[in-house]
Amino acid sequence: MIAHSSTSAALDGDHGAPMPAGDGTAYLAAITGAADWDATLPPCDDADVARMESSAATIDKHLAAGEPIYGLTQGFGPLVLYAAESEMEQGTSLISHLGTGQGQPLAPEVSRLVLWLRLASMRKGFSAVSPEFWQRIADLWNAGFTPCIPRDGTVSASGDLQPLAHAALACTGHGEAWVRERGDWVVRPAAEALAAIGAEPVRWPVREALAFVNGTGVGLALSILNHRSALQLVRAVAALSARLATLLGANPEHYDDGVGFARGQAGQITVARWITGAMPADARRDPSRPLQEPYSLRCAPQVLGAVLDQVSGAADLLAREARGCTDNPITVQGRVLHAGNFHAMPVGFASDQLGLAVHMAAYLAERQLGLIVNPVTNGDLPPMLTPRAGRGCGLAGVQISATSFISRIRQLVYPASLTTLPTNGWNQDHVPMALNGANGVSEALDLAWLTVGSLALGVAQLTAMTQPGPDVDGVWAELARVSPPLAEDRPMGPEVRAARDLMRRHAAQLLVDRPEGAR
Repeated sequence: MIAHSSTSAALDGDHGAPMPAGDGTAYLAAITGAADWDATLPPCDDADVARMESSAATIDKHLAAGEPIYGLTQGFGPLVLYAAESEMEQGTSLISHLGTGQGQPLAPEVSRLVLWLRLASMRKGFSAVSPEFWQRIADLWNAGFTPCIPRDGTVSASGDLQPLAHAALACTGHGEAWVRERGDWVVRPAAEALAAIGAEPVRWPVREALAFVNGTGVGLALSILNHRSALQLVRAVAALSARLATLLGANPEHYDDGVGFARGQAGQITVARWITGAMPADARRDPSRPLQEPYSLRCAPQVLGAVLDQVSGAADLLAREARGCTDNPITVQGRVLHAGNFHAMPVGFASDQLGLAVHMAAYLAERQLGLIVNPVTNGDLPPMLTPRAGRGCGLAGVQISATSFISRIRQLVYPASLTTLPTNGWNQDHVPMALNGANGVSEALDLAWLTVGSLALGVAQLTAMTQPGPDVDGVWAELARVSPPLAEDRPMGPEVRAARDLMRRHAAQLLVDRPEGAR
């Protein structure tokens, strides 16, 4: 739905075709770019209109023949046994009774992506959505209308029903919406947000209401953004690993191409090249360092490489989900099919795997921090890298907080797929809890980045002790300004956050500039 690149073209085409493996990361990047605040959804083209009108005609044909269709002639969920008559009443009833979401709102960028994904799904021609109605919702999105969506209260089985219903309700003027005021996002009543862009409240016919709420788009949107953050996290920890190996004079054999060649794991090879690409070309082991470093440094390619492979695999799965239609019922080649494409198990598993991978990258960073604050492994430097041992405590508080972050991450990334519970009478007796999982992973990523910021402070102080003077440059010079040498103890919480932000920007840029780790 954005044009002028091969990846962007794929966002429009290949309706229903499986996605080749290995293309997921680029595809997800294209999607997040397409859903940026300044992006615009173009109108339906002739092929879109033809697909959508053919789907609607299939529904009309079956209705004319007196055949039952879920949500149109029958009630919802376990009420499918009962007849329904009014299309508009059914649409209003559907989004109203699902308006039970609670908790903190999803971030505006998540909400923007949620609507983009649902519009992409409805455009594919499986859901009997009229082009005119589609365009009305697209016009709201293009004008910046961004529903405020509560994040808790869905089981992600018939899709993310509650959060999507809140998005639909906002379009009717109920609930709240995000509004940009002087560059900041604030929450305002949805009716005010609609009025501010000169838009009338929407009424949802049942066909369009079903197509909108019957989808995995909320857990999917958050997981896509979690994926981006997780990928940057791996890159940041790899950059810090390279810096540590350089400062300590660690054995560069640990990261030699031959090691990865012998094993054949793609992620390991990539991470090792990221590390060696950031080390001096003539790097040699300092004679004072052990032949084999502790695992947190020696096995960084193996650990982060395994994480990278899992993150990449999740990207392929999420990309396939984003390209598909997660509605029920759907029309295919003149048939109306009642099934369960809205069940978010693929997203749930991908999110669970992302969470486990994020924990491992963050734990590696915490262990590397432990390595450099310990005189046994930091080259006989003072404990906690304090220049005032006894009078000063150095990074003691920073390490304690990082340890707490890891403990909390482990709670947050417990697989949500293991918490399934039956609900909705006898109807939703197997549910994936995908959005619950994605919410936990999102919180875990926040703490993982704080762990990265904590390690970055350790790198800054290690640099000051091992390479004093003005020789550092680039990101490490910026880090030195964020966290200058410790002449005396000071509160370092703000420095952790500033270092986190710096490393996140640096990782994002590295992934653009040198994705394969070339020098």
